[in-house]
Amino acid sequence: MTEKPGADSVGKDHAQFLTFRVGPEEFGIDILSVQEIRGWSGVTPLPQTPDYLLGVINLRGSVVPVVDLRKRFGIAQAEFGPTTVCIVVRIDAPSGTRISGFVVDAVCEVYTVGDSQRRPVPDGVVGQQEFVQGLATVEEKMIILLDIERLLGQAASGTGGLEQAA
Repeated sequence: MTEKPGADSVGKDHAQFLTFRVGPEEFGIDILSVQEIRGWSGVTPLPQTPDYLLGVINLRGSVVPVVDLRKRFGIAQAEFGPTTVCIVVRIDAPSGTRISGFVVDAVCEVYTVGDSQRRPVPDGVVGQQEFVQGLATVEEKMIILLDIERLLGQAASGTGGLEQAA
């Protein structure tokens, strides 16, 4: 993983995103929400949970739920390989701190994205857009920018997200 030039000039109209692959798509999340990136080592499964919730891991004494983003986004399954990682994210919210892991196919880059590079999700797009904060064009490719707070906050509304107080 490398950081692209200009990353030290992050200002009000710029943000840094960690990008990763899930299937054929490249997604990005705000780098400030990333707690750590771990190699894939398995989870402890829990009974009667949604199929995309693989289970939990013990992260220095905290029990952290782990989501398979392929399953969560309805992308065809693939075998976990040497580039498969778990990105552990942390969101501080008024209701408490939420920590979760997301299994992805591979980590790509850290990009600095300016407001001029961001676009809203087009009208009429169906699917998991409630988790998408927008699209970014970086180096002639499109990156789907995820809203981690919404993705983690779905549990509070009973629609299948995750929520955990640390």
